[in-house]
Amino acid sequence: MIANSFAQVSRQVSFDDENLILVDEQDNVIGHDSKDNVHRGSGLLHRAFSIFLFDGPGRVLLHRRSPQKPLWPGFWTNSCCSHPRRGEDYEYAARRRLLEELGVAAELSWLYQFQYAASFGSRGAERELCAVLIGDLDRPDSVRANRNEVQEWGWFACEEVDSWVQRHPGQFTPWFLLEWSRLRGDQHAAVERHCRRRHFPYIGGASPSVPPG
Repeated sequence: MIANSFAQVSRQVSFDDENLILVDEQDNVIGHDSKDNVHRGSGLLHRAFSIFLFDGPGRVLLHRRSPQKPLWPGFWTNSCCSHPRRGEDYEYAARRRLLEELGVAAELSWLYQFQYAASFGSRGAERELCAVLIGDLDRPDSVRANRNEVQEWGWFACEEVDSWVQRHPGQFTPWFLLEWSRLRGDQHAAVERHCRRRHFPYIGGASPSVPPG
């Protein structure tokens, strides 16, 4: 494990009033609403994405969410996760968020998409149609995490994460647990192919410019 208990930059990149994309179960757009509203109560179904970054076949980047987060603060989760905003597609939003949260750019590939819901007591809920993306970082020391979003981060051997999840599942976000189970299960071969640089549905890797729409 290579872990970092501090982040190198501090910048606000998340806003309660940013417009997210409401969808039906087939990912058809049905409207837009603020991030604050879509996470109230039991939540409104909206687009989201989770990114897993690898530095080869054996290690994955995880981060611990900032204590400032309204939902699941201080929980460990995947490399980067967020939502496309109104007018953004998955590609643009994922590239934007990697730069905002971790200070990196990476070539990303689409793995799969799933729907889930999870409540965080009386503070709100996630109800997402979530795209799971994977990518590579050839320079694992290039991460410049944003302390407003990231409390800690580190590179972990996949077998180490397996053991950690089994021993302390309560330290992780609910979406991470669902995703990791599949990355180590029915999606394992796809992840291995990606890590050997035999990519599949590519969604882009350059730095974002002007958002579409």
